[in-house]
Amino acid sequence: MRPSLSPVVAGLMLAAVPIAAVAAPRLTLAGVFSDADETMQFLMIALVAASLAAIIVTGLKLASGKRLNGGSAFVSALRLGGPLMGLLGAAFVLLMSFIGIANFGPVPLPVLAPGFAEAALLFLLGLITGVVGVVCHWIIEARIDRAVLQS
Repeated sequence: MRPSLSPVVAGLMLAAVPIAAVAAPRLTLAGVFSDADETMQFLMIALVAASLAAIIVTGLKLASGKRLNGGSAFVSALRLGGPLMGLLGAAFVLLMSFIGIANFGPVPLPVLAPGFAEAALLFLLGLITGVVGVVCHWIIEARIDRAVLQS
């Protein structure tokens, strides 16, 4: 003879199934980075490194005194190239995601979320790099203007 479950216990067990399916590990920035393709990881690291390099170049330019040294071309290129590189990476990730969806069929949102988060992170890093490039370019231009006007 099989023991029967009360309707309340059976209802609680059925209600717990969707909760168990949703209780997947939380998505973090480190998780998005670690799940990304090696090429996209390289692009993310390159965007962060370019932002840091722009800050260093700007600091060196400010510390050079009245002497005008190089670095302006790098910062000028970064303010336009950073957002474009981030957008290119985001577009590539989204393209690969949509190709996967088309080949596989309907996919639940928790499966798609890491790919969309990766695309958003690439786009955000590109925008941050562009903003850092613009601010550093303004600082360098102001430094050049002061040096030229004082001589």
